Amino acid sequence: MPHADAGSRRVVTPHAVGTQPRRSPSTIELLLDAAAEDAVRAEWEALAALGLSSLAGHTSASNRPHITLAARTELPLLDAGVFADLLALPITLGAPVLFGTGERRVLVRSILPTAELQRSHATIHTAIGPGEDAPHTAPGEWTPHVTLARRLRLADLETALGCIGGDVHSRATSVRRWDPATGTTTTLATLPQG
Repeated sequence: MPHADAGSRRVVTPHAVGTQPRRSPSTIELLLDAAAEDAVRAEWEALAALGLSSLAGHTSASNRPHITLAARTELPLLDAGVFADLLALPITLGAPVLFGTGERRVLVRSILPTAELQRSHATIHTAIGPGEDAPHTAPGEWTPHVTLARRLRLADLETALGCIGGDVHSRATSVRRWDPATGTTTTLATLPQG
């Protein structure tokens, strides 16, 4: 996991994205509070206003800023008890990071990997058991992030960085499951403020 200083505009590429599964993976995701969601959406819009790659163009109701905890083509259904000890964790969105190789990259906001957030990730992975995880989501390889753009041209990187503000402090508010086969999201837990 790369380290980024608070307020830094430095971009690091931790490692290349591997081969993707043939089917889009189902995911388990943490959602952010309204203020952080608004801040990320504003960055999406700023990128789009300059004609850059951005998630602003994905207008589905399922397209919300989130942190992916697990991503697999096969995810078991989870009992509600799995989430009993998860709290509305403090979340810090930090410096931008690039994933991938080649002319086009995925641009994300890094997430400060606190001990509490790492425990939540471990709890979910213990509950789902071993399996073939998508890149950046497996235990020991997890790179928590919020995606800003999926196909940003490297030539546009400097311009894109001008659209990204400083650190954003948030709380995780809920856990949801995204099922690409049905195009639906399901709230798995609303996290208690603690």
